[in-house]
Amino acid sequence: MKNNDSSLLKKTLNRTVSAHKKLTVALVLIIAAAIIASLLPPLILEKGVNLLGEQKAIPFALCLAYFLLIVLADVTESAQNAVITIFGQKMTHAIRSVLSEKLTRLPAEYFHTHKSGDTTSIFTNDGDAIDVLYSDGIVSMIADCFKLVAILIVIYTRSWGLGLLITGATPLLYLFTRWCQKRMNAAQLDNRRAIAKVSGHVPETLRCIRMIRTFHAEKHMEDTYDGYIKESYNAVERSNLIDSVYSPVILLVQAVITAVMMVLAARGSAFRAAFGLSVGSAVAMISYVGKIFSPLENIGMEIQNIQAAAAAFTHIETFLAEPEWQPEKKEVPQKDTICFDHVTFGYEPSRPVLKDLSFEIQPGENITFAGRTGAGKSTIFRLLIGLYEPDEGEVSLGFHSPVALRPEERRGLYGWVEQTFSPVPGTIRDQITLYEDYSDEAIQKALSLSGLTSFIDSLPEGIDTAMDERLFSKGQLQLLSIARAVVSDPKILFLDEITASLDAETEARVLAALRSSAKGRTVLSISHRLSQSIGDTRVIEVTPA
Repeated sequence: MKNNDSSLLKKTLNRTVSAHKKLTVALVLIIAAAIIASLLPPLILEKGVNLLGEQKAIPFALCLAYFLLIVLADVTESAQNAVITIFGQKMTHAIRSVLSEKLTRLPAEYFHTHKSGDTTSIFTNDGDAIDVLYSDGIVSMIADCFKLVAILIVIYTRSWGLGLLITGATPLLYLFTRWCQKRMNAAQLDNRRAIAKVSGHVPETLRCIRMIRTFHAEKHMEDTYDGYIKESYNAVERSNLIDSVYSPVILLVQAVITAVMMVLAARGSAFRAAFGLSVGSAVAMISYVGKIFSPLENIGMEIQNIQAAAAAFTHIETFLAEPEWQPEKKEVPQKDTICFDHVTFGYEPSRPVLKDLSFEIQPGENITFAGRTGAGKSTIFRLLIGLYEPDEGEVSLGFHSPVALRPEERRGLYGWVEQTFSPVPGTIRDQITLYEDYSDEAIQKALSLSGLTSFIDSLPEGIDTAMDERLFSKGQLQLLSIARAVVSDPKILFLDEITASLDAETEARVLAALRSSAKGRTVLSISHRLSQSIGDTRVIEVTPA
């Protein structure tokens, strides 16, 4: 095992920015253009109002310029939003790609020790929060901050008194924003914890639905679910309360500053000198006051998005820092046998499941692993396919160490038929190939061995029919699982207790398909009756450690 540095997230973001330098430059230029374009219309308006105050006609060119500048400001702002969205999508794609790659490097025990809902939440809720961070968060806030500074500079050049008023209000607004920020962050964290619980509770309930109904535990599961939903609701309510308070406070401060400016400007020549107000400049300054509080209000909304993303970043960094599986490469015997050589293994090292187990299987043998429940039969399978590495001893699969096999090598070496069929999105072809490039001949051979050819041919679009489990009986799904296992023409077949829940007629069809599929292969099974139906079998007794 090794730990992956959580700075991988920062490196990914930096690498994405470097890979899209042109987009980054375009974003900076468009933001600058949007800021400049938003500053110009009030200046044109000031000149026009002053001309009216002097009882002069407003030139058509000035009116046209005012109209065109408003259009330009709207266009550049729209372009800014579009480029920010594209930039955000690039960043989100990079993060999701890193998360997906990380998932393939995690050891099997990670999925036993972590709730599926927590992991799912990282890819869905946290991924969406990161998307919002870049599309309507940090980049937008930077743009609004620059816009805020630019407007302040213009205000100081036109009315230093108004500039002082706004500058004096800024620290109070900053403190108020920080107050909102901290409480939003706490609410968002609580909400994400509750969502993770909900995400884990639903699939767990569905998985155990028979047991829940048998023991009449529906009320308990419902109350637990309601509790998690209530936690999320309360957290969102706290966040919404802060959000509902923030905007009115900003608008109130805007109105107060405008009123103070107008009252003081009317008090005498000293105040007029400080505020520098003509009729036109008063109109322009009112417009700028509105503009300066608009980005402040936006920043408040963007802070909420950033706080939500901050919690998501924490979850993602924790996930990326999970220990990865890097099995120790060991030499294996140079013979084409399946071998356990004094193997000891436990999911917890202090509690071994297998202890000093040794056996050797020749190519073409039909093997049954026998033993009571909990003896470690399924654990042997997991070690043989490379999901786990033994604590002591060595495991070899032909000329290979199972844990050292590359993903593309595994399927060509062995096929696995599980107790239940796990569908994937796509067509029936995809169920068999698992998106790998197998020839039509190989697929048809797999269907023939599994006894599904006539059924698949009867479907509207044959092998390219969209997958729907309702098209298949339980036995046919098991036959489809056999086709999936043998399409790569593997040397070895692992058979879990695949007939455990089938009726006699369906079981007979599955066993017939297995007899065809097992010819010329090494077959390992943990069902004695299943192995006997295939042919002569050798039993390997597995005893508890």
